[in-house]
Amino acid sequence: MSVLVILGSKSDKKIGDKAVDILAQFGVDSKMIVASAHRSPEYLHDEIEKSDAKVIIAVAGLSAALPGAVASKTTRPVIGVPVSGKISLDSLLSVVQMPPGIPVAAVGLDRGENAAILAVEILSLSDEQLREKLEKHRKRLKEWTIEDSKSIGD
Repeated sequence: MSVLVILGSKSDKKIGDKAVDILAQFGVDSKMIVASAHRSPEYLHDEIEKSDAKVIIAVAGLSAALPGAVASKTTRPVIGVPVSGKISLDSLLSVVQMPPGIPVAAVGLDRGENAAILAVEILSLSDEQLREKLEKHRKRLKEWTIEDSKSIGD
């Protein structure tokens, strides 16, 4: 497995699904689990330890402690996905305000798809085929943007 997607709770599955879907489109193996930094810290630690994932995506709302808790248990890259809610900025700030020495990459609120793309970019550093898929993906984005521009006229 290349990417482990950890949800803070089952309610975050919709965002985790975005990540898993994008990873599958790139042919990247992934596994999704639910493990809370507060309610099941031992389980979280065990899952991180036994995983052979090269990159970990951690999806969490409210206090959003999960990405930091994951980063504290591994030296693998961790990408945090803050989940929007009644107080959206709390989860975002929790993900980006890590102490020195324990970084977590952060993507925008609810952006599981961007977390997946970032994971693919990391993995592509040592995988030429994945790098080529990314280049094709970027080319398609450019083409779609140009077509959108043409469709609205002058």
